[in-house]
Amino acid sequence: MELPQPRGVPAVDPDGPAPDVRALVGLPPPQQVAKEAFNRARAAARDRGARPGVTSRSPLAEQRSGARPGGRDPQLFGDVVGRLLAERGWSKEVSVGGVIGRWREVVGDEIASHATPVTFDDGVLIVQAGSTAWATQLEFLRPSILGRLAQELGQGVVEELKILGPAARSFARGPRRVRGRGPRDTWG
Repeated sequence: MELPQPRGVPAVDPDGPAPDVRALVGLPPPQQVAKEAFNRARAAARDRGARPGVTSRSPLAEQRSGARPGGRDPQLFGDVVGRLLAERGWSKEVSVGGVIGRWREVVGDEIASHATPVTFDDGVLIVQAGSTAWATQLEFLRPSILGRLAQELGQGVVEELKILGPAARSFARGPRRVRGRGPRDTWG
């Protein structure tokens, strides 16, 4: 049984050459399809405010490398980190951190063996002494330590030097403890 031919579609000869599918379906030629797509893209760009066909110079196009150092040339790592610290406002903290890391070189072996820096906050450097005798000695040496820190860091970075004595001794002994006031004048 033979199927009826739909309207508007030409009959296909099975023994002959293959028919052009574009002609059967009614598609426009490829050049016309490309031209219509280009015109739609141009209209969409115009609607966004872009000016099709006009080339704009990007900021990178204006940066050119020349005989003198420029922004696009390789930079030294220390310079880049220094600029980053200055932009973020971290220069003071990093320089104090460097001095705390080199504490022994800055204050000397004798003081460094008996005193350690604890914190630095808002221009106040807190140093803890190993004994009360060294805390008293550091009080006498305060002006010379502040002078040495000003020499290393710059004037006004460390505004105050606070000296703490040794940590208080704990009187707790054993696994069980009773809360309370603890020993008073009975010890020692």
